[in-house]
Amino acid sequence: MTMSDFSYDLVVIGSGPAGEGAAMNAVKQGWRVAVVDARAMAGGSCTHLGTIPSKALRQSVRRMMQYNTMPMFRAIGEPRWFSFPDLMKAADQVISKQVQGRTKGYARNRVQTHIGRAMFTGPNEVAVTSADGKVVHVRSKHFLLATGSSPYRPKDIDFTDPSIFDSDSILKLDSTPRNIIIYGAGVIGCEYASIFSGLDTRVDLVNTREWLMNFLDDEISDALSYHLRDLNVTVRHNEEYERVTTNENGVTLELKSGKRIHAEALLWCNGRSGNTQNLGLENAGLEADERGQLQVNKDYQTAVPHIYAAGDVIGWPSLAGAAYDQGRFAASHMCGMEDQYRVEDVATGIWTIPEISFVGKNESELTALRVPYEIGRAYFKDTARAQISGEEVGMLKILFHQDTLEILGIHCFGAEAAEIIHIGQAIMNQEGRANSIKYFLRTTFNYPTMAEAYRIASMNGLNRVSRDTRSFDDKQA
Repeated sequence: MTMSDFSYDLVVIGSGPAGEGAAMNAVKQGWRVAVVDARAMAGGSCTHLGTIPSKALRQSVRRMMQYNTMPMFRAIGEPRWFSFPDLMKAADQVISKQVQGRTKGYARNRVQTHIGRAMFTGPNEVAVTSADGKVVHVRSKHFLLATGSSPYRPKDIDFTDPSIFDSDSILKLDSTPRNIIIYGAGVIGCEYASIFSGLDTRVDLVNTREWLMNFLDDEISDALSYHLRDLNVTVRHNEEYERVTTNENGVTLELKSGKRIHAEALLWCNGRSGNTQNLGLENAGLEADERGQLQVNKDYQTAVPHIYAAGDVIGWPSLAGAAYDQGRFAASHMCGMEDQYRVEDVATGIWTIPEISFVGKNESELTALRVPYEIGRAYFKDTARAQISGEEVGMLKILFHQDTLEILGIHCFGAEAAEIIHIGQAIMNQEGRANSIKYFLRTTFNYPTMAEAYRIASMNGLNRVSRDTRSFDDKQA
């Protein structure tokens, strides 16, 4: 075996949220920690290709839409439109700030960074190859694989064609297309459908399933479908592609149903694969599944106990916030810490226009489990804060147990839904009688705020249950 150039207690491969969470937690325990990443700039795909750029882009589009629709601004002048590249400049500024913050964090905590591609040469060693071909060998007692994921690319589609994109390459779009086909109506597909429709691009959204994001609450899915159509998005359900052809005028998507859709550009958003290729997993005694993902146990250990994995490379829930906590938990477990936090009931945020967020069970799941539940609803149009901000589209929906009043699920649709959800999440995560819908009637919130929606929804829900159940007498029996 080649003499190693470096030796650590933990080597993290990937500097995204999962890698950062693990590295920072382990180094605080006095471990010697290193992070390996192919990019010279920290942050992983989350910062450079996924969450940060798409959300920054979406925010810019949303602001432009607000300007173009508010009567106050219309009194000043005509609507203003910006190109896709112009809006990406704002996203680039956010990316640089994120990189700067993370780089400083690694330096401040004395986490060593190695720039290059890692490949296992054995269960306790990786070879890191830099862009100039230089190779260093790094040994470690523990490893965390936090390599993330990439868009799935079918072999029969030519992604080198200038009119065909995936969610990574779309960020380099050099102009705003007049029309675009988005294949795949999952989270990423629906988010980009909102973004492009806000740029006045005609969007054809092709959904391979019967409903938009069928993991959503039925009402929320229906609301999303309605509002996408309100943004002039054409949604086509239950369709699968037959072939994709291109010419000088753009791209044509031929569907198995016989339909043909033509546009200037095609954005492929149908699935993601774990970044495990060329990692030399076989040299470490590991094997990825057909989706490039690694299987882990409840402690995020792979089949090789000293090698852990977290984040998108292990699949669900594929959320940046969850990935960070998974990395922290994995580091806690390898360090033998007792304050381990398991990532289980995760709040999901979807940045469509309007945005969606939920935590816990939905109606279909509760019905299948035969749980007696009731619903409390609040419509944003009835809240003072939404009326003031002009964001009246949306609703808050609380699912709670008919007998115990325990909160079972919270579903929100509308502006700032991903922030609003956290109030309910905090109560839902309390133990015993502290998890109760009555909390929102026993607590005085600031006014006018969106927290008022929780008060309205709880009153609406309690009005649906018996007087005995909704009594405010909370004394122990």
